Amino acid sequence: DSSPTWIICSARRALEHPVLLVTGGPGTGKTTTVARVLVLLAAQARARGAPMPRIALAAPTGRAADRMAGSVRRVRDALRADGIAAALCDALPAQAATLHRLLGLAPGRTGARFDAKSPLPVDVLVVDEASMVDLPLMCKLAEALPTGARLILLGDRDQLPSVEAGDVLAALADAADAPPSDAAPLAGRRVHLVRGWRQTDALVLEPVADAVRRGDAAATLASLREGTPGVRFHEDAPDPLAFRDALLGPWRELRKVHDARAALDLANRVRVLTALREGPQGAATLNARIELALAGPHREAYFHGRLLLVTENDARRELFNGDVGVCLRGEGGVPLAWFDGPDGPRAFHPAALPAHTSAFAMTVHKAQGSEFDAVWLQLPMADTRVLSRELVYTALTRARSALHVLGPAAVIEAALARHAQRVSGLARRLGAAPPA
Repeated sequence: DSSPTWIICSARRALEHPVLLVTGGPGTGKTTTVARVLVLLAAQARARGAPMPRIALAAPTGRAADRMAGSVRRVRDALRADGIAAALCDALPAQAATLHRLLGLAPGRTGARFDAKSPLPVDVLVVDEASMVDLPLMCKLAEALPTGARLILLGDRDQLPSVEAGDVLAALADAADAPPSDAAPLAGRRVHLVRGWRQTDALVLEPVADAVRRGDAAATLASLREGTPGVRFHEDAPDPLAFRDALLGPWRELRKVHDARAALDLANRVRVLTALREGPQGAATLNARIELALAGPHREAYFHGRLLLVTENDARRELFNGDVGVCLRGEGGVPLAWFDGPDGPRAFHPAALPAHTSAFAMTVHKAQGSEFDAVWLQLPMADTRVLSRELVYTALTRARSALHVLGPAAVIEAALARHAQRVSGLARRLGAAPPA
């Protein structure tokens, strides 16, 4: 077998046990690995004369689901080009859903369409960005799985945990790393990927990301000040708009675009990320100032090129918390908000949208599950308990080609000394050793 050893290891563990965790940092090949594992599961079913497995892909946010589906499609096409049987490649789904959409959860309704009495019609469920899944949602997901189904969770345990109860992925990873015993049902069920494949000459992120992951403030600041390719540290800078031309250039280009598909593709070229929503370095203030710089003081509320961030789920319209859209002027000058959908861009009148805000600047929590060509991380000028090494790490790893970090060294030091932890007791109940 010419498959890399980590894929063979992942496949073996997926075949041996109904639960598998695949963890690793950005660009380590989690989705690629699992897509190949899914093809092997399909091959196993064919060898046994069984029907092809019913596979579903899901993620906590629409953006993360779209990214996951795109990655799986690329792997499927590459495997088909390499001569893998078309029937096996076709077993991989072309689309992914948000967890809320998958389970049939809707605002104002506590129950789900799929639960223990009406399980999901799947044989294999793959969930990406599992660090964002809170304990109640993971419980609903587990209850909705039919007997005999496989659950494969992908994620980076060093990222921010869910804002709700529990740090589920970290707890499951600790349980999977426990010594084998009758009290540790998940022992040995984790594959951790360490080699990064996404790093390019344009952005060398690993030195600073690794230092942040370890909580090593001295190494983090040294790496930032040294300035590896694509990484710039604007020490003590309180305002990304001090770098107006570099920051606003992509959004000015977006204001010239009238095609919805092209506009949505450009929407993720750059983003300002913040730790806070309010205050001088908060997302709300920065959004207002960026809109003023782009469209002037007498701008329309939904001016051409405005980025929108959905902040609550709307199952009827299939718009979900974290979805990003762009406003374009339609026929007769009427503004329309365009969002990605399973079959391409969809237009909504702004009055029909669920709760939303601008998306030029957004909190790091809201950016989880997304990636941007350029990230401008604006840290507050004074320490706050919201800051943690997980928040800084999550922000850094949203960048694909360029990273700008703005703020005081003292704030970075304070953030790296603080862990974002939510103790639920789940790891202990699954047999993980107590922390030292």
